[in-house]
Amino acid sequence: MSDIDIRKQGRAGHITLNRPEALNALSYPMCLALDAALIAWRDDPEVALIVIDAAGDRAFCAGGDIARLYAEGTAGNHAHGQEFWRDEYRMNARIASYPKPVVAFIQGFCMGGGVGVACHASHRIVGDTAQVAMPECAIGLVPDVGGSALLARAPGKLGAWLGTTGTRMGPGDAIYAGFADLYLPESDWPALIAQLCATGDTASIAAKAPPPARLPALQPQIDRHFAEPRLPLVLASLSADDSDFARDTLKALSKVSPLAAALTLALLAQHGPAPDLRAALEREYRITFRAQAQTDFLEGIRAMIIDKDRKPRWRHASAAAVPQAEIDHLLAPLGADTLTFTE
Repeated sequence: MSDIDIRKQGRAGHITLNRPEALNALSYPMCLALDAALIAWRDDPEVALIVIDAAGDRAFCAGGDIARLYAEGTAGNHAHGQEFWRDEYRMNARIASYPKPVVAFIQGFCMGGGVGVACHASHRIVGDTAQVAMPECAIGLVPDVGGSALLARAPGKLGAWLGTTGTRMGPGDAIYAGFADLYLPESDWPALIAQLCATGDTASIAAKAPPPARLPALQPQIDRHFAEPRLPLVLASLSADDSDFARDTLKALSKVSPLAAALTLALLAQHGPAPDLRAALEREYRITFRAQAQTDFLEGIRAMIIDKDRKPRWRHASAAAVPQAEIDHLLAPLGADTLTFTE
């Protein structure tokens, strides 16, 4: 059975991520197959829209296939990851600029690479079980797959908090933060997908009131503590606050890579008031291109996924120990290796 099911269904191109036993983690072959389908259907008159969903009830896609990235990276094959990220980011950009509607149905975990597939779609539907997050800092990476653009577009400084802490968002919060457009109970999805496929028309999509969001109430505290894009200043602000929010945020930040969190804040600070996705992907690639050799990425995967000892040996013991020169180097242009968006 294929890890990704790609077929025409009526007037729709229907793509189903089909690795439920692996929480539909996106492998390199899945990424290439998804992108090839989008290219093939772009000018196909029989295809009026694209439907993207996932098998199983636990996850839309819990992220990229980082176990494979770890195996290749620790073997010294950094080119595998560099090629994977390059082609994945091009696929992310294609979804965002696709000339036909792309309707994504998000249930369960939607994290990292899953966000890159679902959250750049033109119509992003979340169900009750949706848990959307960018938890890359916990494995020593930065929010990528265009996630930095999504985070930068979130209200106030919400993106800086979400990106550094990896906090999960339920359906109401995902809509509030701009990672989803509308809520629909998952029991209604089969009928809607059948109608989309039969008609090729998104007019049949009708939202229902989502569960309450909790993030609006936290917005003032988030904006105050994350006002400055430097991690030591954020930590100092949180440390001076005796609130539950500050304590919980400090605890979350204590578990992530100091380098990754500092890089995330610097990356988000580079965005203007209207973040451009392709520019975001190009900046993210500067970091991921270097990630296996020059960041905490491989150590983070070892500690969290491979050995599961949850005792990562980060490159820097604290936020204050992260040199600005290291941040600047990881964000520097790649020259001949710069990400482009040619097919």
